[in-house]
Amino acid sequence: MAVRLNSLLLIIAFSFFILSSHSQQLTTTYYQKSCPRFDQIMQDTTTNKQINSPTTAAAALRLFFHDCLVEGCDASVLISSTHFNKAERDADINLSLPGDGFDVVVRAKTALELACPGVVSCADILAVATRNLVTMMGGPFYTVKLGRRDGLISRASRVEGNLPRPTMSMNQLITIFTSRGFSIQEMVALSGAHTIGFSHCKEFSSEIYNYSRTSPIDPSFNRRYAEGLRSACADYHKNPSLSVFNDVMTPRNFDNAYYQNLPKGLGVLKSDRALVMDSRTRPYVELYARDQKAFFEAFGRAMDKLSLYGVKSGRRGEIRRRCDSFN
Repeated sequence: MAVRLNSLLLIIAFSFFILSSHSQQLTTTYYQKSCPRFDQIMQDTTTNKQINSPTTAAAALRLFFHDCLVEGCDASVLISSTHFNKAERDADINLSLPGDGFDVVVRAKTALELACPGVVSCADILAVATRNLVTMMGGPFYTVKLGRRDGLISRASRVEGNLPRPTMSMNQLITIFTSRGFSIQEMVALSGAHTIGFSHCKEFSSEIYNYSRTSPIDPSFNRRYAEGLRSACADYHKNPSLSVFNDVMTPRNFDNAYYQNLPKGLGVLKSDRALVMDSRTRPYVELYARDQKAFFEAFGRAMDKLSLYGVKSGRRGEIRRRCDSFN
């Protein structure tokens, strides 16, 4: 037991080292001289994309999570596979990442390459685009430090087990975050990203059809809500892209309704509903359900911390010419 505890402490200490050592080189004014129009170009690109494609904010937010939790925030998830390498984006769990998230990064990169060629990393673009889009949806504004370099590795084989799945136990979910230096409270705050976006029916179909011998529906669901999901997802076998909003009440607003839904059995994913059933996470669900300001502050701090995780610098990274391929 002592050996396991010491090992866990070493992992957490190493995670904090990764967070601090490279993040010290980042600054909010990184592009002030090398690309003075950076902020304006990012704002224009994200605004136009969100207006034309309202699902962009949720898409970018999910893409950002899937990038940072695997190799760190280094845009490794943007790399396309080749004959010689199956990249992260082709890992099973990433196949459902929406195209709008990738597209907003490509559009921003194209504009920035015209204004200041070879200067701005794809990793910084994804981090800032995510923040801008969260704010556009009514969410909190938080500071994004800049100066990340783009990663040199992207392998599908490194993805499994490093990203949360709806079917994971609470212990597994907590381990994914605590092993990277995040607290349980920060995990719950980051889960609030599900206040926007949607989930594919196939991700929770086993909980609304044929759940058990005694009930076709998982009893942790609100019964009427589950019946509505069964109706909405009826053709998911024929149409795998069928999906439903994560937040049934205010799906287009970044707010604390996600937390208010959970005690009522209105969470789409099992991992969402589990947050209100576990004594380690329930107090934070209850806090954020009654206090949106507390949620926004916690979410902003946690996103700032996540954006610094595993950041690459110096020879450990590069400034890609194209976000989907290494130089």
